[in-house]
Amino acid sequence: MKRRLFWKILIGFWLTLIIITQGIWLMFTLLRPDQDVSYMRSFARMSVSSAAASVHEGGLGALAEEQKSWPQDWRARVQVRPVSEPLGRRAPVASQIIDAPDGKAYRISYFPQRGPRSHGIFGIPIEVVIVAVVGGLGFSAILAWYLTQPIQRMQTGFGRLAQGNFGTRLGPAMGRRRDEIADLAHDFDKMAVRLQELVAARDRLLADVSHELRTPLARLNLAIGLARQDPAKLETSLARISGEAAKLDEMVGELLTLSKLESGQSRGEDYFNFAEIVKAVVQDAGYEAAGKKVEVLFDVLPSDEDFEWIVLGSGKLVSRAVENIVRNAVRYSSEGGRVIATLRHEGEAYSLKVTDEGPGIPEESMASLFMPFGMSADGFGFGLGLAIAQRAVAVHGGTITAHNRQPKGLEMAVRLPAAAVEPS
Repeated sequence: MKRRLFWKILIGFWLTLIIITQGIWLMFTLLRPDQDVSYMRSFARMSVSSAAASVHEGGLGALAEEQKSWPQDWRARVQVRPVSEPLGRRAPVASQIIDAPDGKAYRISYFPQRGPRSHGIFGIPIEVVIVAVVGGLGFSAILAWYLTQPIQRMQTGFGRLAQGNFGTRLGPAMGRRRDEIADLAHDFDKMAVRLQELVAARDRLLADVSHELRTPLARLNLAIGLARQDPAKLETSLARISGEAAKLDEMVGELLTLSKLESGQSRGEDYFNFAEIVKAVVQDAGYEAAGKKVEVLFDVLPSDEDFEWIVLGSGKLVSRAVENIVRNAVRYSSEGGRVIATLRHEGEAYSLKVTDEGPGIPEESMASLFMPFGMSADGFGFGLGLAIAQRAVAVHGGTITAHNRQPKGLEMAVRLPAAAVEPS
């Protein structure tokens, strides 16, 4: 198992510790006088003077008698040697040459105490070094474990996700953590859920497309078979084949449009008049609705023709979205009913509401209304029209919603942001 993070933490901790301790030591050495050194020098001079007086008056024996009352470590610091002997490598803090009664000259020197407490590593006592080593290793191990354990779990989770296991979740494995790593794990879970939904939607769409394409293909084969069996009905069979081919072409075109919208196709950077698009769609739908004796009305406010209903994007996509909504309203309206398209300017957005007097949609089917080939509770399919409308409106930064009216009918609301046009 790789422990690169552990060693990085350990080395970084030690480098920081050494730099800080040596920096503090250097700062105190350069900026503050050492009171202990000054005190030691004064004490050394006093000790040398006392020893020199004893040697001068009574020789080495007198000094030995006097030193019996000294502390043990004090005795070791004061050394008496003949002047003829070399001083050695160590430099004394204080030194004095004195003549003894035996006629010899002695050098009395004071040396600071030597021992493990005055040395160590870089001047740091060895005890402190040992404690720092143990503490540093423990701290680094705990911190590295605290960081690497969730990272390893996330690495395993990404591996499972890459293999297609979209049910992988990391949030429960984080326990009670409340930090950035736990937030990253929860973001991973959101990503996994979204991927699972997208893959499920793709599989469902493929299954639905396969099912929808089989019906016109079956009718095509049937028409071809009838034409072969009865050449007298060739013209009728060809007309049937042409109609089914047109339906297939329309369905494939809708699938391509839906695919482009779901893949993030750009909305375009053109300006268009939203009111003119809605008006044109309503007029076209009125001709189709005349056969069912359904009246299609358009109500716009403000009605001033000079008012510009400007939207930034693709007028073609928006026109197709509105057309799908209005044509659905006409299709499900009862004979003699009315479809009303109401356009309003609300703040920084335009609101279009299309109402009909049809049977409405069961509330439990609302969630699948804008899904490709969605199904209602009674088994009726919605096709691709509303799915394309929802994606087209979303590409333009808008929203589309639906709700049932009382006592009957359906209202669909489209909201698009108004474009900010600078005055020329």
